[in-house]
Amino acid sequence: MHYHRIPHSSLEVSALGLGTMTFGEQNSEADAQAQLDYAVSQGVNLIDTAEMYPVPPRPETQGQTERFIGNWLAQRGGREKLIIASKVIGPARNNDSEIRPNQKLDRKNIRDALDASLKRLQTDYLDLYQVHWPQRSTNCFGQLGYRWDDKAPEITLLETLEALAECQRAGKIRYIGVSNETAWGVMRYLALAEKHDLPRIVTVQNPYSLLNRSFEVGLAEVSRYEGVMLLAYSCLAFGVLSGKYLHGAQPAKARNMSTTGKK
Repeated sequence: MHYHRIPHSSLEVSALGLGTMTFGEQNSEADAQAQLDYAVSQGVNLIDTAEMYPVPPRPETQGQTERFIGNWLAQRGGREKLIIASKVIGPARNNDSEIRPNQKLDRKNIRDALDASLKRLQTDYLDLYQVHWPQRSTNCFGQLGYRWDDKAPEITLLETLEALAECQRAGKIRYIGVSNETAWGVMRYLALAEKHDLPRIVTVQNPYSLLNRSFEVGLAEVSRYEGVMLLAYSCLAFGVLSGKYLHGAQPAKARNMSTTGKK
């Protein structure tokens, strides 16, 4: 993953962060620890994970990625030198994204999800906590053709932001971000923060690669003028740009062979 500086903070994020979504699925805990050791030795200081990981999400492995990282942190120490980011999942969009009974982005569920992540990661706080995808019906994960829902959203963006603000005031998170979000969603979060004196989101984690430049359509302008930095994921387009799928190749355990493509 490629990361930029998180704005409005004293944190300097290394140019290269480590994504961990395969820890516990495609590799073992020993592999994960070796990768973390190497990454940190090369100057990486941001480790990004999520309560949903590893992918593809399965009830028997859910949370394993955070557990691997937590065990590594407990053994190696140096938590204060690292920026640890995680995410709370949004509502289930299909069967494979339903990992706990209630995935609403309300106060109780955000608090419960955060506490569970902190326990698995064996840390008292997260440097960055992100909404993995929106509560509302909107385009994400590469979906085209916007379809709206005339019903009022069950959970408003204001309630989600207030819940995150409460977690921040409790000292459990330092900064707030979003993921798989649209330009409208980012601007609404910013407007609500200003209107209700709530913390601003500082990052948006969306896909960006030579095969997916959708960020440039609207979000790039938001980032430029509002200071919400892009945390780009899938910079190799789920491995397509690495060349490993050329000429019909289907390498064993490759991500596109085992998942629907959600980040």
